[in-house]
Formats: sequence, structure tokens, C-alpha cells
Amino acid sequence: MIRLTLRMMRADALRLMLSSLAVVLGVAFIAGTLIFIDGMKQGAYDRAGTFDRHTDLAVYAERTPIPPALVDKVRAVDGVRAADGELTGTAGVVGSDGRPVLGFAVLAAIPTDPALQSYDVVAGRLPQRPGELVLDAPTVAEEGFTLGSPVSVGGSGGAARPYTLVGTVDVADTSRDVGGPFIGLAGPDALVVAEEKGYGRIMVAAAPGVPAAELADRLAAVTGAGVTVKDRQEILDAAVEESVRDLEQFNLLLLTFAGVAVVVAGFVIANTFTIVLAQRTRRTALLRLVGATRGQVFRATLLEAAVTGLAASALGVATGTGLAVGMNALLSAFDAPVSGGLAVTASTVLTCLLLGTALTVGTAAVPAWRGTRIAPVAALTDAAVQPTRGAGRIRLAAGALVFGSGVAALVAAGSSGQVPLVAAGGVLTFFGIVLFGPVLVPALVRVLGWPARKLFGATAGLAVANAVRNPRRIAATATALVIGIGLVSAFMVGARSVKTGIEQAVDQQIGVDFLITGVGGNLPPTLAAELAARAELGVVHEQRSRVSGGIELQAAHPALVGRTLTAVDAGDVGRLGPGRVLVHRELARARGWSVGDTVTLGGRPFEVAAVVNADAALLAGSPVPAGHVVDLVDADFTRLFPAERGYLAEVDPAAGVPAERAREAIESVVTRYPTVNLMDQAAYKKMLTGAVDMLLAFVTALLGLAVVIALVGVANTLSLSVLERTRENAVLRAVGLTRGRMRAMLAVEAVLMALVGAVLGVGLGTGVSAGAVAVVARIGGDFTLVMPWGQLGLILAVAALAALAASVLPARRALARPVVESLGAE
Repeated sequence: MIRLTLRMMRADALRLMLSSLAVVLGVAFIAGTLIFIDGMKQGAYDRAGTFDRHTDLAVYAERTPIPPALVDKVRAVDGVRAADGELTGTAGVVGSDGRPVLGFAVLAAIPTDPALQSYDVVAGRLPQRPGELVLDAPTVAEEGFTLGSPVSVGGSGGAARPYTLVGTVDVADTSRDVGGPFIGLAGPDALVVAEEKGYGRIMVAAAPGVPAAELADRLAAVTGAGVTVKDRQEILDAAVEESVRDLEQFNLLLLTFAGVAVVVAGFVIANTFTIVLAQRTRRTALLRLVGATRGQVFRATLLEAAVTGLAASALGVATGTGLAVGMNALLSAFDAPVSGGLAVTASTVLTCLLLGTALTVGTAAVPAWRGTRIAPVAALTDAAVQPTRGAGRIRLAAGALVFGSGVAALVAAGSSGQVPLVAAGGVLTFFGIVLFGPVLVPALVRVLGWPARKLFGATAGLAVANAVRNPRRIAATATALVIGIGLVSAFMVGARSVKTGIEQAVDQQIGVDFLITGVGGNLPPTLAAELAARAELGVVHEQRSRVSGGIELQAAHPALVGRTLTAVDAGDVGRLGPGRVLVHRELARARGWSVGDTVTLGGRPFEVAAVVNADAALLAGSPVPAGHVVDLVDADFTRLFPAERGYLAEVDPAAGVPAERAREAIESVVTRYPTVNLMDQAAYKKMLTGAVDMLLAFVTALLGLAVVIALVGVANTLSLSVLERTRENAVLRAVGLTRGRMRAMLAVEAVLMALVGAVLGVGLGTGVSAGAVAVVARIGGDFTLVMPWGQLGLILAVAALAALAASVLPARRALARPVVESLGAE
């Protein structure tokens, strides 16, 4: 039986190649992900030690920051050659044109003692005293800075200050290379710019001949409780653990999408083996007739699946290696700081081989078991395939029940605000489609085939008849597409709904021409005052809030507060001013406050000027109960919380001042603050929605492989059906069906299969997104379902075009054999 099975595999090499392609793609995704992650982990130690090449020990405090006085104390310990504090943060650089250099900048305190300096100097030297600065070489080259010239650097604490540029460094492919400038300052200067009271750690170099363990004990005795001393290996391990923690989250995301690809591949493989084994009905019956037992036939089929899966998995590992190279190149092109080499480990190869083989054997088991049910007498008939069978009543009843439960869960998710119901509803609806597919899919094929029959006549009618003749087969083919396209559609609809909600919220809540945002933090404390002093500007309002006594106190501007109000229950909003506040409806009801009452906020008395109701989006994510909000003017808020800062300032031109002139006035101020960004409403919307677009593109690219695998299933089904209908197609050609109409018939059949899967996927994805958006809207936020008809239409068009391409080879195969020879085929 083993020799016979191997001979049959050689004879059916083409069919097995079609079924193995899905395994190759699925295993390639998993192998590429694992190889990519292993490479990242391997490179993590190299990156972790970049700035600790001369660090023997490091002192960490459980509660940072570490005060500068402790650095002096450590430096005085016997056996310490050098010690210096280190911190990292963010800041900004003013470019040679007087404008802030774009990009997220990394600020680091560089040790001034040469015994601890581990940076790769490109030109000049590292800082030796306060007032000196180093930058990364690309920034210096792009801005045209020269050594010895002043360069202005500032943080969120105030305006930029000039420092002398003494050198350039190379930080490429390190943890401090995040795509923007790198700023290196002496410790005291870094503390001032970062507005920190102390360092993140103390770097220590041991004197020659002093054992690290002995010095660690001395340092522990001096630094006291709450401080940890780590040796070099522990420093590297901690740095790698912090880096890999984020990497493993990324790994989990990639493996999730790889899992989707594997599930889709499982559907394709199972359907392919079902068709292949059905076409071997006579061959299997002959084996049974000459004495092969059911067990032997079953084991022979599993052996065939195992050999196919192992070979395809090996090819998948090789393909995955190339995929990992491509992922590295892609991330490097986007300046992502996670680049690394290739690490093809034995465990990764073994895991992928076992997974691919087990997937193939597991999905082939049910078709193999069905193949053993063939009676030996079938060898004496003309049957080339098993009779087509529809779904049983139990399956259809279960499918209808599961599908209905899934839809009910999605509907209930919106009314109850329960996120788990969305996930449960999506899963149940999908399994309902799987179970009810033998009825649902053929029905949709007939519906979608109606326009084709009107357009192409009898040719399309034959295509529809061929597509629905085996309900289980076409249902399995379409189901593989439902998974990938359903997830892509869900993300598309969700992303469009979120983007529209964000844009509407900005329109409702931002009624000014210009916005100033903090880059990586809050706005500098003096910025708003400087802007307000400019005569060209009429409104300058820094959005600030603070929770006090279970109430969220919000700074408000009398000219802007009305834009967020949906109703005024009592009082006059125009009376908002010093000493008078606006109380939101829910808080007024809870506390029994009304217009004219004197209330105490932050220890000061205020009069209630009005009771109002505001947009829900304004209250979303508030740390207090919904609506427990009070608005008070900027001056009163500043008196209560002088140190509280915001990340956004709204600015409007003064009356009669053109927008361009107002922009020039704003730029004259903000250019001295390199950690802020000036933009208009359109740019602000684009900034808020940019992350959504990037996530959607990333997810669509990852799910694209699952869709490709599903389309491979369409090609498999069509190709194997062509082999199955060799004699039938020859009869059609003999009675006058032209070669062009034969191609058209197969093309229509392929398009119908793909479109049904795509339509069901879009419907499933839209339902899941509708449930998710309803949950978000109930929890808090002005979000409604928005359908991206253009993108969804593009999905259907791509599926149809891909199906057309998938029909080319089967059509060529159907027309390759002469009619007379095909008429004699089994």
C-alpha cells in the first residue's frame, strides 16, 4: 500500500501541487513571523549594549528620579572609577531656518567622564561640561549645522536655549534611533531641558582590579533601601526584556493574523482533498475490490496527506525566510527601530514542519474517512465521482440556530455595551454561515448569476448550474473567502466610522482657525501668555482640566464654550466669567445645584451662572462619572491649579486680522518652542486620523495573505472540477460550444464563487463593525456607523478580477486536450 500510494502521488502530482499551495502560504506566514521575531531577539542584546560598553554596574531606584546628590555619593565610593547619571526623554531642536526640526526627538544625558562614554563619535567630541551639545550626524547634515556654532534646544518646560555643538554621533539602529533628531547633553543640562528632578539610573565604571560583585555590595551599603544595583549582564537582560516585551506584543499581533491564514488554509486543504478523493471513487473502489481494507485505504490517504504537508511545509519555511527578509526591509524603509538580522532556529523550523504537516493531515482526515465508505461495487459502475449530497436537516437546523444567535449577539452588543458580545456574535455568525452554507451559498450564486444569465445567455446558465451542482463544495470554497474578507471589511468599516467620528468631534468642539499641540507632552507654561500678548490674536485658549472632589474642572473661554453645548437648562451662558461657572446637567442633578447657588470648587467659592448639557464626545473617557463637569474661565482655573498644563491650545485671529497675518504672529512665537506644532483644523484632523489609516493599511496587508489563500481555493476548486468534467466539457464542445464560450463559462463560474464569498464576508464584517461602533457609542462618544462604499466596492472588484485570473489556467487545461480524446476519458 505504501509503494502504491507513492506511485499514485507521482501520478497525481499536479493535483497535489494545487492542494499544497495553501499549506506553503500558511506555513510561510508563520515561519516568516517566527524568524523575524527570533532575529529581533538576537539583535536586541547588540542594541542593548550600545551605550553600556564601559558600564560595569548601574544603580536603579524603585521610585525614580535619582537625585543628583546620590550621584556624587556613588562617585565617592571606594573602587568607583567613574559614575554619572543618565536619563532619556524628549525635546526639540530649532533648525537653521528658525523652525523646529520635524520628527520625534530623543534627549539623553551623556556622561562627561570619558571612562563611561560609549557613543560612536562621527565628528568632534562628546560633551565635557554643561553648555555643550551633540546631535546625530543626519540632523547636522540636513540642517547645515557646524561644530562650534550655537544650536537651540528646548523641552516642554519653556523656550529653547542655545548650546554649543561640539560633536556628532551615530545612533543608527539603536534604541535611541526613532526617526527624529538625537540630542545629547551633559547631565545638568538634560535635567533642565527635560524638567526632571533627577536621573533614571547611575552608570558606574569600576576601578581596575576591583571585582564587580564586591563593588556592588559597597554601593548597596551606601545607597540604602529602595535602590537596586545591577551588574553588566543584568543591565543587558533588563534592557532586552523591556525591548522584547514590546516586540512580543507585535509578535502576538503577527501570529494572530498568521492564525487566520492557517484557518483559511485549512478550509482550502479540506475542500481540495474532498474533491480529489471524490474523483478517485473508482480507483478507491478497485482497491477495495482486490482486498484493501478500509483501514488501509484510510492510512494510505493520511500518508499521502502527510508527505504532501511535509514537502509543502519545507517549501513554506524557505518562503517564510524570504518573507522575514522582506519584513525587515519594509520596517527599515519606514525607519522603524526594530530592525534585526535573520535567525533561523531549529525550533522554528521543526515547529513549522510539524504544524504544516499536522494541518494537512488533520484537514484531510474527514475526507479520507468518507473515502473508506465507498463500496467495492462502485468499481463496476461508470461513476467518476461520489454523488453530490446536500446538507442534512440537523446541520441546516444547527446552522440556522447558530447564525441567528450570532446576529442576536451583535444586536444585543449595542444595546448592552458589552464588548465580548461583539466577538461572540462575529464568531457565531461565521460558524452559522459555515453550517448553513450548502443552502445559503448556492442560493446567492443563483441570485448573483441572474444578471450574468441575462448578459451571457446559456453560457452563464451552464456556469451557474456547474457552480451549484455540489452545494458542499462551493460552500466550502466560499467560506474560505468569508474569513479574510470579513475581517478586512470589519476593519475598513470600523476605521471609516472612527475617522468620521473624530472629524465630527473636531468640527463640533474646535471652532478656531489654528491649533497648537505639544509634541510628546504638554505645552510650555509660558506659551499661552506670549500668544495672548500678540495684538493680532483675539482668542488664545489652552485646554486644561483637573479632577478635584469627584468633579472634572475644565478651563473654558467665554467666546468658545458655546460650541460644545447642546442645551442650556437654566441661566445664561453669557454670564460665564471670573467667579462664575457653568455646571453640567448630570452634576447639577446629583448635587442639587441650581442657577445662583454658591458652590465650593478647589477650596474657592463660585456662583453657578448656568446649568448646561454638552456633547457626549467631550465627556468620553473622563475619570469622573459622566457629566460631572464644571467649566470655569482660564484665569480662575490658573488660580486654582497654576502648575496644570494642557497639550492643546486654540487660537483665533483678532477681529479684522487676516488669517495669514495671524499665522505669522503665531509662528513668531512658536518657533522658539521646538516641542510644539502649529496646524489648522484640516491638519489636526489628519494628525488624529493618521494612526487609523496606518493601522488599516497594516491590517489589510496582513490579512491580504488570507484572502490570497482563499482565492487559491477558488482556483483549486475550478481546476479540479475541470478534471472532473473532462468528458462533459468535451460533449459541450462537440455540440458547438466555442473555445471562447468555454473560457467565459469557467470565468463566470469562478467569479460567482468569489463574489458570493466576498459578499458574505462584507456582510459579516459590516455586522461586526456595526456592533462594535454601537458599543463604543454607548460607552461614550459620538460615533455612528459609516459605510466606505468605495472601499467595499473595491474589495468586490478585486475578488472578481482575482477570480478571473484564477480561471485562466483551468480554462487552458480544459481546452488543451482534443475533443475525441476527452470523450474517452473516465
